[in-house]
Amino acid sequence: MKRIPAPAAGHGSRSSTMATTLTKITLQTLIFVFFVIFVPERLAVSAWQSPQQRWVGTWATAPAGVSGTAEQFHNETLRLIVHVSAGGEQVRVRISNTFGAEPLVIGAAHVAQGGKNAAIVAGTDRALTFGGRASFSVPPGALVVSDPVALHVAPLSDLAVSIFLPIATRETTTHVTALQTNYVSKPGNFTGAVSLEAARTLPRWPFLTGIEVSSTERAAAIVAFGDSITDGANSTANANHRWPDYLAARLQQRAELRHLGVLDEGIIGNRILHATEPQFDNLFGPAGLARFDRDVVAQPGVRYLIVLLGINDIGHPGGSAPASDEVSAEEMEAGYRQILERAHAHGIKVAAATLLPFEGTTLANFFSPEKELKRTAVNQWIRSSGAFDAVIDFEKAVRDPAHPTRILPVYDGGDHLHPSDAGMQAMANAIPLDLFKQ
Repeated sequence: MKRIPAPAAGHGSRSSTMATTLTKITLQTLIFVFFVIFVPERLAVSAWQSPQQRWVGTWATAPAGVSGTAEQFHNETLRLIVHVSAGGEQVRVRISNTFGAEPLVIGAAHVAQGGKNAAIVAGTDRALTFGGRASFSVPPGALVVSDPVALHVAPLSDLAVSIFLPIATRETTTHVTALQTNYVSKPGNFTGAVSLEAARTLPRWPFLTGIEVSSTERAAAIVAFGDSITDGANSTANANHRWPDYLAARLQQRAELRHLGVLDEGIIGNRILHATEPQFDNLFGPAGLARFDRDVVAQPGVRYLIVLLGINDIGHPGGSAPASDEVSAEEMEAGYRQILERAHAHGIKVAAATLLPFEGTTLANFFSPEKELKRTAVNQWIRSSGAFDAVIDFEKAVRDPAHPTRILPVYDGGDHLHPSDAGMQAMANAIPLDLFKQ
């Protein structure tokens, strides 16, 4: 048998060192495998983001196009006033160029607590950046989200977003029914000014589409997806008396629901199945099914959806829309099911709201007995189909018991279609808040 020679001097210590090294590597590998396999998912995620922090929408509006002659801005500052729902300690702002054909050049943008009229609260102004840049060019069809800034945002308070537009800029993307006075400065960058000297006012929100706040992991948003009734038409301007505003106020009265934001994604004239008619130049926005991903799914923190769409699908054909746009109750129901299925695919619970009475409306050719039968059929299906996670009976809340095809006079905003402030409050009061308990 061949004898194995003894190791030369020093070889034994080298072998010992190798063994020790191998032992360390094995131990490190075992530790790594343990953390990959056995450490809870939440700990693994925390390396990327804090599980205690969650961005959620506190205010939003749906972008649409401009009817008629568009406003032109050049070397001017917009100061846009918004009323938030939930509070937070950090803020991000969304600016959209959805309908723009050219890049939207932002020279500077700031956010602050809103003061009186065009003023801001001194000491609360925060300069915004976008990917670290103070100025930014938003591509056509795109939106940008600002970097976070520390700012205390009280629930149900006003914020002022100031945007400096240094070059000639056409107002292509806006929200027409702001029901809020906004301000355009004299020439110059006044984004950080406590008092802004306004050259003119605007009843719209150009380019601004959302405000987010950083909140706890329990925070969530409720999206109100609808038409002019959700948009607040005929409610008092500068008063925040839309039914989503009243809902937000009710939520803040319940300690266990104060983490919920309410996002108003109503657009005047909007329909489930048809887009804007050409004569309105995108004023009514894309069809509900076309804008669903943008205005619902893409909203930060959305967990609940209230749908109030359909009265324009019934009323517009033969009036402001061609008769060929007429749809049946069954076609509308199929549209609702599409909304439901797409929401559920993203874990969003859906409450369908019944359509309000509209007999006697002052809109030409909007009402007829045949259209009323269609509204009644759709409401019956909403109530009885069992398709939705919840049903909110807005019709019952505002109808005249003595004449159920009409809105109760005290709730009528004047055109027998849109509710008054009192009607908006009655709608919000009809929403069971327990729907949003987690």
